[in-house]
Amino acid sequence: MFIIDDLSTGDRDNITFKHRGYQLSVEDPKCEEIFRSNRFDALVHLAAQVSVAESVNNPRLDSESNVIGLVNMLNLSRKYKVGKFLFASSAAVYGSNDKLPLVETDECNPVSPYGMSKWVGESYCQKWTQLYDLETVCFRFSNVYGPRQSSLGEGGVVSVFMNRAMAGQPLLVYGDGEQTRDFIYVGDVADAIFRASYTAISGIYNLSTNTENSVNELVNVLQELYEAGHVEHSEARSGDIRHSSLSNAKIKRDLDWAPMYDLAEGLKRTYAWFQLRRSKAESAPALAAEPSSRRRLYKLVQPYVENIIAFALTAWIVWNQQDSSFGLIELFYITIIGIIYGNRQSILAVILSGGLFLMEKLNDGRELVSLMYDPDIFFRLAIYLFIGLVVGYSIERKNSLIQMKEKKLEELNDRYEFLNGVYAEVREVKDELQQRILNSGDSFGKIYSVTKELESLEPEKVFIGTVNVVKSIMNVQSVSIYTVSPTRSFMRLVAHAGDADKSVEKSLRVEDHTYVRRVLSDGIVFVNKELSSEAPLMCAPIYHNGEIAALISIEGMSFDKFSLYYQNLFKVTSELVSSALSRALAYIEAAEGRRYIEGTSILKKEVFEGILASKRKAKETHRTPYLLLEGDINQTALKPISDKVASLLRETDYIGMVREGQLIVLLSQSTENDAEYVLSRFAQNQISMRVVKGEL
Repeated sequence: MFIIDDLSTGDRDNITFKHRGYQLSVEDPKCEEIFRSNRFDALVHLAAQVSVAESVNNPRLDSESNVIGLVNMLNLSRKYKVGKFLFASSAAVYGSNDKLPLVETDECNPVSPYGMSKWVGESYCQKWTQLYDLETVCFRFSNVYGPRQSSLGEGGVVSVFMNRAMAGQPLLVYGDGEQTRDFIYVGDVADAIFRASYTAISGIYNLSTNTENSVNELVNVLQELYEAGHVEHSEARSGDIRHSSLSNAKIKRDLDWAPMYDLAEGLKRTYAWFQLRRSKAESAPALAAEPSSRRRLYKLVQPYVENIIAFALTAWIVWNQQDSSFGLIELFYITIIGIIYGNRQSILAVILSGGLFLMEKLNDGRELVSLMYDPDIFFRLAIYLFIGLVVGYSIERKNSLIQMKEKKLEELNDRYEFLNGVYAEVREVKDELQQRILNSGDSFGKIYSVTKELESLEPEKVFIGTVNVVKSIMNVQSVSIYTVSPTRSFMRLVAHAGDADKSVEKSLRVEDHTYVRRVLSDGIVFVNKELSSEAPLMCAPIYHNGEIAALISIEGMSFDKFSLYYQNLFKVTSELVSSALSRALAYIEAAEGRRYIEGTSILKKEVFEGILASKRKAKETHRTPYLLLEGDINQTALKPISDKVASLLRETDYIGMVREGQLIVLLSQSTENDAEYVLSRFAQNQISMRVVKGEL
């Protein structure tokens, strides 16, 4: 269960069952992250501005919540393949209609913006069904009441009366109280929504009790049950409908639903919940008091007090020094205050410093009138003002930029926390589903876990991981992988897992093997139905960029598993391997310049060591052999030497350098028995190499 609510009228404490909650408005773009991260079978759209009076006073707010939010949810439901969309409409769409009870085909003529927005919402739902095949159901609620209801909206009269009855206040009735409503208990509404979410009904339905009860009758029931207070009457509210009652024949017929609670029983259950809430509220601790006005006043006057103290210190220093030093003390004071407090306090510091300077001059015996004609006086004051304005403005601008950055950072943090929360929840769900699948014992369920070995961007690791994956999933004795040569005339063994005592061909000539030619030409899985000894039991192609790059063959499968089920399983596994290998080869192609020493065929140290580590692991796990040769080379002639060495190697061999001046050749699927032949080939081309003893 996932719930989106901006909590403008809702309360988290109302939700007592397990769910995922997001505090968002339904028109918020962040809602898409929730849809993107999950897959929903049904969406129940209950979010709305539900007050008729508020819709009259503020129709724009009403349309933003009731129309824009609905369209956003519809669009996300279409985009992310929601199975069913259930929309909470209202009896307000009918307007004032003397024909009672109203049926779904009656004319709609809403008298309030709230009713208009709900009518428009129904039209959107129907149009989304026509345009996008989104299955929608629109429920025209009569006046819903029950536990957890706020005092707003169409059915809010019940919760208002409940609060007033328990508080011993009079019950306020708008108008004469003879206006009638079709009150329906919230439990009946929830039951209808739940049933509709998994049944095939669609379209527009009234959801009601098909009963008229006046407000005065409601008051009478409350007074009989709970001795509610006396009644006070007020003027009728603008936009309210006089009489309302909806027929529920259609939903009874199509959904096999009927209301279970009459007004007395519903009010009894509702009052019990309001009493429980009140008792909890009375026992809850009082909320912490707000900061005192004295503290707020202190924060307001603190800069002024500290400014005055700093000025007093400045004045004392100035009055006790012999030389004014062209007002450097005052300038220092103005600058410090501006840096700490900004423009307002720096201007005050300028005024105080200017006054101090004039007091100095008057104390020296100058006349006040003469000061007005002294250019030095104006120059000094201009310097004070300039410094104060520059420093104050700079600090204000800096603070403004900092506030902007902090606000932006706060927004980014909020978005990060939201997305991180969504990610964590999705991971939790996926991990739970994965565990269920793995615990089920199904072979396909094992694929996800086992194929994590293929999560590498190094082809050598993918090949070695593949033999582990295939052997585990298919439960076979032997797995071999051959790469296709550029000429497609022969194939090289790159990885093998199986019986070490049984010899495996290190290369295959394509023209000598019918099953190889068939796989390369047809591009589909080969199954050895004739059980020929000249071919493996199954062989599947591995693709890269639309071309067959390698073949996987398996041997040693028990006869009871030689079935269509395991053929499909082998096909699915080979497709996973193709995906992993294509990703690795694409990375190699993109990062080719960073893997090799510039201008050569020699792998860089870290790349070569990674491949060597994979070979060691394969040797330990599957006894897959490899051979290392080393030779001393001239560092200034790397390119010609590497080109000559590369021309003598197979596609599955590698050249690297682990230290300066020493060339290392890694020969795949080779043993020391092959060393003499390989070394003689190198010697014929004037390349001196030797077998590496032990590990590098």
